[in-house]
Amino acid sequence: MSLMKMKDGTQIYYKDWGAGHPVLLSHGWPLNADSWEAQMVFLASKGYRCIAHDRRGHGRSSQPWNGNDMDTYADDLSELIETLDLTGAVLIGFSAGGGEVARYIGRHGTKRVAKAALIAAVPPLMLKTPGNPCGLPRASFDKIRLGCLADRSQFYKDLAGGPFFGANRPGAKVSQGMIDSFWLQGMQAGHKNTFDCIQAFSETDFTADLEKFDVPTLIVHGDDDQIVPIAAAALRSVKLIKKATLKIYPAAPHGLAYTHKDQLNADLLAFLKA
Repeated sequence: MSLMKMKDGTQIYYKDWGAGHPVLLSHGWPLNADSWEAQMVFLASKGYRCIAHDRRGHGRSSQPWNGNDMDTYADDLSELIETLDLTGAVLIGFSAGGGEVARYIGRHGTKRVAKAALIAAVPPLMLKTPGNPCGLPRASFDKIRLGCLADRSQFYKDLAGGPFFGANRPGAKVSQGMIDSFWLQGMQAGHKNTFDCIQAFSETDFTADLEKFDVPTLIVHGDDDQIVPIAAAALRSVKLIKKATLKIYPAAPHGLAYTHKDQLNADLLAFLKA
């Protein structure tokens, strides 16, 4: 296993596949680097170096009691980038990982970054507030907390077998394998870590971070995303990022890296080559 020790002693696991221009991928909640396998195999086979880490508290990384917040996630990402000495990297973030990428750029800038991509990502803000009327009410996230506390294993199965992959839509084709993969990754993560991360991905305001983006940025979002509604996310982010391009996938769910992997892989490759 490839492990890197952060300044506070937390061990971060990462995959480093292929050779070439570096592409760094940040996963969503409550997943880990395995959720990027389809993209990593595809892009590495096209001549790119693909790196994906398990966020602290997730997957094979340490499960510290504290530090489960976006600032710390971004600083971990910075340590990973600095230690591997990546330059001209393309940062790709899915869902909560999109928040991690945004906060990284907000805190550490783009001196080592050539491009960025936000895939079904949570920025600029998921929570409904007076200034963000398209967001989701706090009760939606409290329901997630209650589900995790009551029976987190079953909650993950219900989430994957329902709105995450759009399995609750007529005609949806979601395999049991996809559901099982989501569940397995979720159960590898720490209970306290994933619980704290709910607040991190739902209540962190990334508006100021997005305004600091000064590199070409691809935004991909499904217009049937039931987890991170497009109106509060991609449609707002594209207005805040100076060099952003938005691609909307009709009828796509939140977990489009699985359900629309061929389309996403092609779009990412085109973005990397542009």
